Amino acid sequence: MADPSAAAAAAAAAAAARPTKIVAAADPFGAPLKDALVSHLRDTLHIEVEDLGTGPYYSVAADVGRRVSSGGGSGTRGLVACGTGSGVSIFANKFPGAFAATCLSVADAVNARSINNSNILAVSALSTPPGSAVEILHAWLDTPFKSPCPASGDQPWSDDLQEFLDRALVETPKIGAPPASEPDDSASCAICCLAKRRELNPIDMIPGGSMKIIRETPTSAVVRFKAGSVEPAHHHTFGHDLVVLEGRKTVWNLSKKERYDLVVGDYLFTPRGDVHRVQYHEDTEFFIKWDGHWDMFFDEDLETAKKAIEEEESSSSSA
Repeated sequence: MADPSAAAAAAAAAAAARPTKIVAAADPFGAPLKDALVSHLRDTLHIEVEDLGTGPYYSVAADVGRRVSSGGGSGTRGLVACGTGSGVSIFANKFPGAFAATCLSVADAVNARSINNSNILAVSALSTPPGSAVEILHAWLDTPFKSPCPASGDQPWSDDLQEFLDRALVETPKIGAPPASEPDDSASCAICCLAKRRELNPIDMIPGGSMKIIRETPTSAVVRFKAGSVEPAHHHTFGHDLVVLEGRKTVWNLSKKERYDLVVGDYLFTPRGDVHRVQYHEDTEFFIKWDGHWDMFFDEDLETAKKAIEEEESSSSSA
């Protein structure tokens, strides 16, 4: 006969292991499985879910990993799905304190929670039917850290291994995080955090410029230009919003015959099709957002742009 007190203790431990909130997302291959699990979480388990929807596996997984990482163990976990479960796991794990595990079985889920304190469950739509995925989800939700698992022979971990797991719980979130001695001036600004310690890629068509795409659809990026750089007159098939994060720049909207001198904190919207020229007076960084894919159509060459700017500066100084 089962010991009622032991069963009650196990139920209490399982309830304590469950998160208060799940952040979920998937790529198109994993979306049906993700939707089924989100419905189960909400309707059957009554767990709050923030569903980020569907997108490229790398960007949606990164969004989930970023939110779980920033939660700092606040009781928020993640759920990601793609065809194999591997792609979303890779990119969800790009953030300190985000521990995604691809689980194809209940045993995988129990091991991931017991050993790794996994806080993001990655599932495979190609390998896992919805019924099996629900079983995996329950095992992952209800397994406490350091509990008996298949890897331990379903027996309690030895004292030395429990000590090791406790050390890992403290040390692993530090991997990938900035050194404690390095001041993080960007912590107070969500946009600045997106660019911190990111490598930007050169913009081949404009000397002195570099860009890092940080999200797709709607697309946003952090862009940097060196002091003295010039963007020749050009236009896009989309309108775009920008906020200056650092430095100083001038934008001439040639279609509207308007000039904007922008410094840190200034915002500017440029409508689609408007021809505009830009000069960077200092090393400048800005956040820009637009709908659609990046394009850029030049209406003049670089030398023409520099000459036009010189002529305006000359006329301004003589006035």
